[in-house]
Amino acid sequence: MLVAEQGSLGKAAKLQAITQASASRRLDTLERELGVPLLQRSTSGSRLTPQGQVVVDWARAALAASNDLLLGVRALRQQRNASLQVAASMTVAEYLMPAWLSSLRRTMPEVEVGLRVVNSRRVGDLVRAGDIDVGFIESPCVPQGLATKRVAQDRLAVVVAPQHPWARRREPLDVADLAATPLVVREPGSGTRLALERALAERGAIAAPVLELSSNAAVKVAVEAGVAPAVLSALAVAAELREGRLFEVPIGDLDLRRPLRAVWRRKPRLPDPAAGLVRLAMTSRP
Repeated sequence: MLVAEQGSLGKAAKLQAITQASASRRLDTLERELGVPLLQRSTSGSRLTPQGQVVVDWARAALAASNDLLLGVRALRQQRNASLQVAASMTVAEYLMPAWLSSLRRTMPEVEVGLRVVNSRRVGDLVRAGDIDVGFIESPCVPQGLATKRVAQDRLAVVVAPQHPWARRREPLDVADLAATPLVVREPGSGTRLALERALAERGAIAAPVLELSSNAAVKVAVEAGVAPAVLSALAVAAELREGRLFEVPIGDLDLRRPLRAVWRRKPRLPDPAAGLVRLAMTSRP
């Protein structure tokens, strides 16, 4: 990436505080590992090959994801000593919070963030108790007595294992069939579960769940194993759908969209770092 940005292997090496010869050896090793030529070397200098340009573009995405991962883990460690205390529901924490923290880091590099990952109901409890500055929930219900701001929108998806009979349906699934089917579900207090129960409440009784689990990952494993269908955030199942490990079943006349919200105490005023994080969440796209 530095060769692409600086236009020179020597300049890239200098920024990494290594010699040009050392940088050249490292790139030789990378070319052998990848099996594609990355640089064209000549007496006048070095430039990226067409394959190298593509690898650079992919590398930017990989390094950005790596940076998001490290920032997220750092926030998990900083639960008590941070200048901004945040809690997020499971789906928000897994799929949105790392990018939000990365954006906050660029705009407010001095802010240390502590992150707690709990379900939506527990986020509200932590805000009321004053243990955190701002929380992010996926529940359709706004916790009483708290200020709130809608920051994004999510939707729920009905998912099954590829071998499940619903995966072969040509018509959308009837809402009554979904309501009458025991599902693998998240634990009580989960925003995902609350959103599903609320969406089905006016359509008839909901069957007792076949299994309750405390994380999206555990629910996905159970569905892949053929235990039962599940209804999860589209964010949470995107990778499994792309890879064919899960299959999304179209549903009939049922609105499974849900808002994602920031919540905080009405008094005292939302601190500036927390307000900055809320603004970033509102301008970011899932």
